[in-house]
Amino acid sequence: MAMLHKFGRFITARDRNMMLRVSHWSPPRWVRIWMTSSTRAGDGWLWGSMAIPILWLGGHRRYEAMMVLASAVLTGILVFLLLKRMCSRERPCAIAPIRWKELVPPDRFSFPSGHSITAFAMAVPLSLFYPAFMLGLMFCAVSVATSRVVLGLHFLSDVVAGSLMGAGIGYAAYTLVV
Repeated sequence: MAMLHKFGRFITARDRNMMLRVSHWSPPRWVRIWMTSSTRAGDGWLWGSMAIPILWLGGHRRYEAMMVLASAVLTGILVFLLLKRMCSRERPCAIAPIRWKELVPPDRFSFPSGHSITAFAMAVPLSLFYPAFMLGLMFCAVSVATSRVVLGLHFLSDVVAGSLMGAGIGYAAYTLVV
């Protein structure tokens, strides 16, 4: 138990160090646009808008894909809502606000990143259904997750944990249905 506590302090120290670096960083305009756009896309409209081309052009597995995506996203949302309430971890922007961003967090708590869970819960099964789009899907998911740290909305550990949970949820939904 002491080793786990020591590991937790190690992660927290690294998270806070990175948060302080990010809060003082002034990125180039293109990075600001990319990160803000990525986080906005991760609000749900990017993933929701994929339903139309999947249903229209998704081939014989389109309904199966939609069922997997819906179950993965709903499970991911339930997981992150439950964990955020249980952990009640303060967001980095409450500790050291980012000077250049103007985004308001969707809630008070940081762990885990719901945007990261959702992004990977969508990207992983979509990549399994449509492997030709894997690179683009993973780029989108990684961009959403990265944006949450760069914008000071999450600690790195929130995003890593959320991404792993989302990937696991997405893969599990795929294997249970397919």
